[in-house]
Amino acid sequence: MANEQMANEQYLTGQFTGQFTGQLGLSFCRALNALKEGKRVKRLGWNSQNQYLELQKPDLNSKMTLPYIYIKTAKGDIVPWVASQTDILSDDWEVGF
Repeated sequence: MANEQMANEQYLTGQFTGQFTGQLGLSFCRALNALKEGKRVKRLGWNSQNQYLELQKPDLNSKMTLPYIYIKTAKGDIVPWVASQTDILSDDWEVGF
């Protein structure tokens, strides 16, 4: 537990230089911050480990005018994503894989 807390604190202060493996069990809050930094995130509790989330920021060619989170599904489809209560309350988020 001490290693997890230390790594989480290093991540929040920008001092973590490794990759999270999911063993650290990040909160949704930390996963959301990682999305804002341009990183991919996923949950260990999801059925397929081939799916992940990313934050899309609109550009001049976008039809969307505000940033949004999308999921790349196990089949490779990309669709907008909304967190469930289970997702928000889970501590099994993985960043930077």
